[in-house]
Amino acid sequence: MTDDDVEAARKVFAGPVAFLKSAPALEYLPDATVPEVAFAGRSNVGKSSLLNALTGRNALARTSNTPGRTQELNFFDVGEPLRLRLVDMPGYGFAKAPPEVVRRWRFLVNDFLRGRQALKRALVLIDARHGIKDVDREIMAMLDKAAVSYRLVLTKADKVKATDLAAVSEATAAEARKRPAAHPDIIATSSEGGMGLAELRAAVVEAVG
Repeated sequence: MTDDDVEAARKVFAGPVAFLKSAPALEYLPDATVPEVAFAGRSNVGKSSLLNALTGRNALARTSNTPGRTQELNFFDVGEPLRLRLVDMPGYGFAKAPPEVVRRWRFLVNDFLRGRQALKRALVLIDARHGIKDVDREIMAMLDKAAVSYRLVLTKADKVKATDLAAVSEATAAEARKRPAAHPDIIATSSEGGMGLAELRAAVVEAVG
């Protein structure tokens, strides 16, 4: 990744970024005419904060993350002219969710991942304080089976010591190398401190080509 790549990505995200729509089921998906990058992660992994930091908008993700919409796919248009769409997927790892909610989530997400031609890459967010959990491995296995290229992104990297971050980064990268659809390199980010955001923007733009 070059300085030119980083600057080009900065310009893309410096342009218009707008909430497009929420899709509670596949029939509500927008037309697959623009390349997409999806964000997946456990509940409370910091997905909304990262989306806001990535796009430089304080409340972009909250536009669609209101009560009652948490089980929907949320789409955001990026760039002028339109370059790509970000897809905010509902958080997984429902420790207390009713079985019917979990079932609907699995069907929606699995069908979206398997059948979405416009989806170029998924970013699987991992809390740097905890590393990869079994629920993360479930979504990784789903992506592997669907042959959807994905990349692991550490969140809240500013919340751990440098030595601990290095250890969890290596462990995460080692697991990624064993996965058929995973990108071998991971990105450590901090929504608050800005760590890794320029690299992540460039990775998103690179993924859509």
